[in-house]
Amino acid sequence: MSVIMGLAPGGPAFGERDEKKADRYITVASTSSTQNSGLFGYILPKFKAAAGISVRVVAVGTGAAIRLARSGDADVLLVHHRPSEEKFVSDGFADARYPVMYNDFLIVGPASDPAEIKGMTDSAAALARIAAAKAVFTSRGDDSGTHKRERALWSAAGVDPKAHSGSWYRETGAGMGATLNTGAAMGAYTLSDRGTWLSFANKQDTTAMVEGDPRLRNEYGVLLVSQTKHPHVKTALGQAFIDWLLSKDGAAAINGYKINGQVLFHASR
Repeated sequence: MSVIMGLAPGGPAFGERDEKKADRYITVASTSSTQNSGLFGYILPKFKAAAGISVRVVAVGTGAAIRLARSGDADVLLVHHRPSEEKFVSDGFADARYPVMYNDFLIVGPASDPAEIKGMTDSAAALARIAAAKAVFTSRGDDSGTHKRERALWSAAGVDPKAHSGSWYRETGAGMGATLNTGAAMGAYTLSDRGTWLSFANKQDTTAMVEGDPRLRNEYGVLLVSQTKHPHVKTALGQAFIDWLLSKDGAAAINGYKINGQVLFHASR
């Protein structure tokens, strides 16, 4: 899924004024989870009001977002798979990775709980039990940060789910919201980020099953695409966005986004 978001004008505060007025926007390649959760819709107007800079978000899976940034199709990258982010830096596509916020993943599933995993706190053991029960599991299967974490958890469980693709293991090749919809319709288990889960309306009888495992912590990093690699990148404006995210005002905006009284993301600073 791709989403382009433009915001209303505001007065400049952050960023240099050497960019042309008409070009005071940046493109951010980010994850579908940050878009689907509603976070960007909440925080970006606040940044616009402070900086006078519009933000256009391309919301895809982490793998696709990184490929966009590598190709020079984004000024800033905001994703949630630290090993891939660190490789992005080591390959010279950014000078640094800045931790910006975190939440967590959880395993959700049907209230009937055929694999009997509800209340477990060991996510790998829960996946092993799902595999043993041959209970239906829906995977994003899209090289997103969530999909990468899911694969790591299956590996920790000693299970190769791809060997069961098309039977109890179903890959949607879609974003988090679409995968949750599919899982709800099929009565399946799914690994979800908490932000999308809390904002997801079509839960039907799907409920939280496994949470609280340290391996389910979900960290987001933000990176400025290197102007050395891509000279057209809007370095000053992109850095202004990063500076705001890492500032007290940015942290307050991130921490202030709630659904039904629950905070979806926690600022890292």
